[in-house]
Amino acid sequence: MPNYTREDVMRMVKEQDVQFIRLQFTDIFGTLKNVAITAKQLEKALNNQCMFDGSSIEGFVRIEESDMYLRPDPSTFVIFPWRPQPGRVARLICDVYNSDGTPFEGDPRYVLKKVVKEAEEMGYTYNVGPECEFFLFLTDDNGDPTTITHDNAGYFDLGPIDLGENARRDMCLVLEEMGFEIEASHHEVARGQHEIDFKYEDGLKTADNIMTFKLVVKTIAQRHGLHATFMPKPIFGINGSGMHTNQSLVKDGKNAFYDPNDKLGLSEIAYNYIAGILKHVKGMTAITNPIVNSYKRLVPDYEAPVYIAWSAKNRSPLIRIPAARGESTRIEMRNPDPSCNPYLALAVSLAAGLDGIKNKLKPPASVEKNIFKMDAEIRKKHGIENLPGNLYEAIQELEKDEVIKKTLGSHVYERYVEAKLIEWEQYKTKVHQWEIDQYLTRY
Repeated sequence: MPNYTREDVMRMVKEQDVQFIRLQFTDIFGTLKNVAITAKQLEKALNNQCMFDGSSIEGFVRIEESDMYLRPDPSTFVIFPWRPQPGRVARLICDVYNSDGTPFEGDPRYVLKKVVKEAEEMGYTYNVGPECEFFLFLTDDNGDPTTITHDNAGYFDLGPIDLGENARRDMCLVLEEMGFEIEASHHEVARGQHEIDFKYEDGLKTADNIMTFKLVVKTIAQRHGLHATFMPKPIFGINGSGMHTNQSLVKDGKNAFYDPNDKLGLSEIAYNYIAGILKHVKGMTAITNPIVNSYKRLVPDYEAPVYIAWSAKNRSPLIRIPAARGESTRIEMRNPDPSCNPYLALAVSLAAGLDGIKNKLKPPASVEKNIFKMDAEIRKKHGIENLPGNLYEAIQELEKDEVIKKTLGSHVYERYVEAKLIEWEQYKTKVHQWEIDQYLTRY
């Protein structure tokens, strides 16, 4: 993506007849927010003088400390291709600052920036390539989403079976017009499920891109009369949606995970990084899999990772090492899902990996057999543990992990846990349709 300056943005707004600019930011739960301004207010915004009420944003600040400022990042400027050509609409992604000019510790983008800076101080650039899956559903006569898919296609099927082909094509074209490099687009395993992969970037740009990607997918789906959802498991009995996260570190211009002399082609740094992820993954899960529904995906038999292990050959463990080596050497972390806040998810992933490097942690032996076919006794023999089984278990693990808590910072950690415990309590005490179906006539 271009590295625009303040002056570039001012010039492009004038030349491209941009009339409205959305100043975007993200709350701690990964929901995209924005304040819209007219082009006449752009200079004021670029001078970091745009104020908003932070007390209105969930998880931000209390009413008595509500005045906050948005500081646009000029490099994130892009024009929305789907908006009218006369009077165009553009966006700038913003950092959130306190009224005293200090960064707001509850800003997820700031949380990621801090860990990225730590990596840079260690000599590393953090690169990430996500694989974002989503479902396309029909809408009813009122335009409300249903859980009825508009196709019965499967993995890599194509039209006319894959009826989402046209919507996916338009999504890809819009994304490319916005500066994305699309690497692949295809139907996924489940009916109505799709995936669009875009090229890796450094960690901060990737998190920004994921938020933009979600906005584009939902917007273009709506224009096709469809509803796009990143809910991890909207339909029982079929695969859920993941967001596999391919990660690597670069040092002195070379991939720090590659070693041609190792039998797997992995460096000591790569092994340390894998060990750090495995050590902290239970404490990270409440971030990478943040909602009650996330744990309906993390069950056996639907390709989602359940067991804490790694492999260079099969897809059943939590971490897979794709076959490519050299500058393409990377680890694929398979448990995150697309409902997560990408800034926080990437921040805790990087922090866990760096902890492994700093402490020279060693991972257990690679597991080359299909873990899904192992019984509990064999898994125990191999020392293979499970991910948390529900959101409450994940919160308990987060509360025990000091590295992850420190990465989030006290503001995000405390408000995040408070909100997630409320979410769990609401879920736990509600009577669900399954209970009605099972018990109403039996008892």
